[in-house]
Amino acid sequence: MSDDDTPAETPETQTLPLDAWHRAKGGRMVEFAGYWMPVQFEGIMAEHLWVRENAGLFDVSHMGQLFLSGDGLDDALEALIPADVKGVALGQQKYSLLLAENGGILDDLMISRWPGGIYMVVNGATKWDDIAHLREHLPDHITLNHLEDRALLALQGPKAFDVLKRHVTGDYPLDALYFMIGGKFVLAGVEVWISRSGYTGEDGFEISLPADAAERIADLLTGEPEVKPIGLGARDSLRLEADLPLYGHDLDPETTPVMASLGFAVAAKRRREEGGYPGHARIMAERADGPIVKRVGLLVEGRQPVREGAMVVDAEGSEVGKVTSGGFAPSVGAPIAMAYVPAAMAAPGTEITLAQRGKLHRATVAPMPFVPHNYVRKGA
Repeated sequence: MSDDDTPAETPETQTLPLDAWHRAKGGRMVEFAGYWMPVQFEGIMAEHLWVRENAGLFDVSHMGQLFLSGDGLDDALEALIPADVKGVALGQQKYSLLLAENGGILDDLMISRWPGGIYMVVNGATKWDDIAHLREHLPDHITLNHLEDRALLALQGPKAFDVLKRHVTGDYPLDALYFMIGGKFVLAGVEVWISRSGYTGEDGFEISLPADAAERIADLLTGEPEVKPIGLGARDSLRLEADLPLYGHDLDPETTPVMASLGFAVAAKRRREEGGYPGHARIMAERADGPIVKRVGLLVEGRQPVREGAMVVDAEGSEVGKVTSGGFAPSVGAPIAMAYVPAAMAAPGTEITLAQRGKLHRATVAPMPFVPHNYVRKGA
């Protein structure tokens, strides 16, 4: 065998800054997005319901935290993502999408205006591809820093505000933050960036902090009676109930924002009219005429969940769509799913047949989210 034929080594699974902390708390660790991560502590059902009623602490330090700066940054980013970057004020956060030339989704992401540039959070499983894509397509004078020395924690649930308010100081009070607004604060003597955001559908906060302070702050927050550590399993069921798609499952490079029911991510009037981002013509055509397929929510009959990969079938048993996420929804008390179906089958109330492992399941297209969002919006 020549050197060129030598199999590539499998990358070693990485650890989070809180790896030892998770194990000491009884976290059952699994490989996810190239990292060892806790899938559960006490149990997925219990953790899910705890977050809906109290507050849970999630370690999402596997996500990619980037800081971009340089003259003309807003224009440069608007050539790659459909967000109105120029309209993002200091401290404001916005959901957006990294798009391929055909309008397909390479990743979904968050951008925030920090002093001096744009802070971007991308998915852990795609962060190296995202960084390479950004470096290839951004002008040379734009600087991209990968903030590898920072951790990211999410405190989520209706009691998250009360807990965090006991411990933060800053230039303004915590209750000045509304959904998708952030700012600099001091937490346990550490300067952190806190945004009022998260991926559970509940009120909550995401905290970007130095990695070497993660254990101290995790101990502080879980030391409060309202807070428990929560694993990946409950994060998945919470986001599914809240109609929050997961990249690599519900979103991929063959799926456009309109197909994915993410029209709000391409809704800025100036960007719709001016374009300038990849796939603009296709996306605008789909907005006008409707996509061929569409992401929908499904309520599944019975108690058995359907999982990712189950087929949507027509009356003849032919595959016409696919389930991309599915599971039992603790807050709903029934199995739910997300699926891509033909546009003609996407109206709420449409009866759907699913095939999984040779067994048929009945489902109904349901409005999403399956549970109400409890975000604290300005003016609400």
